[in-house]
Amino acid sequence: MAFQGFSKGFFKFFRDLKKNDDRDWFEANKDRYKTSVVAPMQDFIAAPAPLVEKTSPHFICDPRPNGGSMFRIYRDTRFSKDKTPYKTHASAHFRHDGGKDVHAPGYYLHLEPGRVMFGGGMWMPEPAALLQIRQAIANKPADWKKARDAASIKRAFGAISDEDKLTKAPRGFDPEHALIEDIKLKSFFVMQESNEADAGDAAFAKTVAKAYADAAPVMGFLCRAVGAKF
Repeated sequence: MAFQGFSKGFFKFFRDLKKNDDRDWFEANKDRYKTSVVAPMQDFIAAPAPLVEKTSPHFICDPRPNGGSMFRIYRDTRFSKDKTPYKTHASAHFRHDGGKDVHAPGYYLHLEPGRVMFGGGMWMPEPAALLQIRQAIANKPADWKKARDAASIKRAFGAISDEDKLTKAPRGFDPEHALIEDIKLKSFFVMQESNEADAGDAAFAKTVAKAYADAAPVMGFLCRAVGAKF
């Protein structure tokens, strides 16, 4: 079906789940989960595919509920003190088609009560990919500045996120490099905040796809840095 927006019932499911995050409650509400969450997520994931392909043909919008773009609701609790079994949000990751061969950038969508956001980039890339990105910034500063400061980046996202970075220059990089603050970053992504009301509109899929297109300067730089096509 065509995407009609994420309903109030979509967000209410997660509000209720947060109060009842246990297997018995989830099993009793599994049909509700499939109807209120999985179905609209599948519709959303399918909706922006043609628009994403115009930006780059290398990102996959796969609406399958298992093995596709939608993240599983089950939490990995093996190494966490928090043993609640379910995530209280829905999310999707539009992966690069070369992701199995290289740690490549991707587009992301996050939906939870009180917090809606979407964007693209690489969050906490593996050490080899992180080194490649830092080297690309150090060796091609003009290219990075052009991508980072692009008009579409500033308009849609304000700036690249700098929420997580090293306190000192990484080993092998000049502490006096003009772009050392960017080289210190551990993640490289842009993110746009939205809200439940906007997510409830059928036009939300186009809004997200437009933001993904606006992220192209940074996404293209990251792809080239790690040897992925854009």
